[in-house]
Amino acid sequence: MRYLFVIEKSPCNYGGYFPDVLGCVATAKSVDKLLTLAHEALELHLEDETELPRSRSLKAHLAKGLELAPDDMIAWVDFDQRKLLVTA
Repeated sequence: MRYLFVIEKSPCNYGGYFPDVLGCVATAKSVDKLLTLAHEALELHLEDETELPRSRSLKAHLAKGLELAPDDMIAWVDFDQRKLLVTA
């Protein structure tokens, strides 16, 4: 599953959040590092979930009121719950 990730630039770093996964955020000094941390944060946030949040399109988020600043960027972060399953 792919989740929309909104990236915001601040004076000192980059921050980002997943509109479909409330409370799942990341910050870093570079966009590359931010995307790595976002993937890790998403895995940690969803690792114990039995029902994953629905992933919505950018168009759906914009229709629901998501506002993007001119400097904001978006990315899609993949999540595969099967990779988290451990077998004995």
